[in-house]
Amino acid sequence: MSVDQVLTLLVLAAVVAALIWDKVRADVVALTGAAVLLMTGVVRPVDVQGAFASPAIIALASLFVIAYALELSGLLDRAIAGAVALCRRMGATGLWLLLSMIGSVSCFLNSTPIVVLGAPVIRDVATTLRLSPKRFLIPLSYITILTGCCTLIGTSTNLLVDDMASLAGQARFGIFEITPVGLPMALIGGLYLFLFSGRLLGGKHEADERAGDAPEIDQAHIANAQVGDASLFAQERPFRPLKAAISLAIFVAAVALATAGVAPIAATAFAGAVLLILLRVISADEAYSGLKPEILILIAGMVVIGIAMEKSGLAAAASERLISGVHGLNPLAALIILYLVTMVLTELLSNATVAVLVTPVSVALAESLSVSPRPFLVAVMMAASAAFATPFGYQTNVIVYQMGGYRYLDFVRIGLPLNLITFVVAIASIRFFFPF
Repeated sequence: MSVDQVLTLLVLAAVVAALIWDKVRADVVALTGAAVLLMTGVVRPVDVQGAFASPAIIALASLFVIAYALELSGLLDRAIAGAVALCRRMGATGLWLLLSMIGSVSCFLNSTPIVVLGAPVIRDVATTLRLSPKRFLIPLSYITILTGCCTLIGTSTNLLVDDMASLAGQARFGIFEITPVGLPMALIGGLYLFLFSGRLLGGKHEADERAGDAPEIDQAHIANAQVGDASLFAQERPFRPLKAAISLAIFVAAVALATAGVAPIAATAFAGAVLLILLRVISADEAYSGLKPEILILIAGMVVIGIAMEKSGLAAAASERLISGVHGLNPLAALIILYLVTMVLTELLSNATVAVLVTPVSVALAESLSVSPRPFLVAVMMAASAAFATPFGYQTNVIVYQMGGYRYLDFVRIGLPLNLITFVVAIASIRFFFPF
């Protein structure tokens, strides 16, 4: 291994260890790792600049502004009031029904804006019912990820794999072609979350619920990085129908245009945020207030580590070893190994990075075994999204991680079993619906 590869591995291990130790804020940990990589020359200043100006950061920042406009318009207050009315009759079951409704939308729309808007609603409904928001925020993220796997347009990861595969000479996927694999994953994964997520979290918040009090969120973990500041809901905001309608229309248009392929979500969301300011739905100062710098910096810091793995050749070396390691194995064994490797990489890198790196490998792997690349591509789609065991495998995990004041190990306790469950279901479904 080269010096850069060793340094990258050491920084990655140190960052994960610091997050598990949980004594330093997550965004500071990520920035520290990025600073070490920059000072040691593993990444260049232009790489760090690129991370902070990445499409993911632009998209998320813009969506925060749009979500803030919806909050200020009073629309989320109305949504919360309706959800509370439903959940008062049904209790925690009503919240799970609400999660299912939000998740079903994620089959067709990107999960990040859905969680940006849905997480404050789930949090405040749970608090109003004297239930712990921690019981429902991680499941919100996981459910939107799972349902996003049900269609080609449910997540940008699937579209990216489809694009990369077409560049490698493969036929395009249909919108519902992967549904026979994604739907069983979503249903069984959702059932697991409903039955076990609250028990696996355990600890203080369960005791709080028995005492009849909603737990306080540890400010040391989230600072002011909440998506949808809780103070916004301390008193009901007057409902402004025109501003609410414009904000909602811009949000839907931004996501719909991105889904239709007119422009990337970073472009449509950015244009939407600017349009809200031009139409005076939200002032420039309010737009700046809507940004959540701690979340954006946290994601950027982790992107830098992902860039270091690419620049150092660590990711490419792992790909070469994968192909050589499965030489001579039967296709099913190769498929299992590919899925597991993709899943592990997704916990460490961004899902988009993994899709770009692994998709060409999956096609080459299938061709080396003289079988159809289709099942291998579907495995990459599922595994590159099925990131549950860390807060950083998927953007929605970062959002709820900050908002709920979770600890790193909360994701491990709930997400690791879910990783294993979705792995088994995915392999069985792929084997049945996508023969070699």
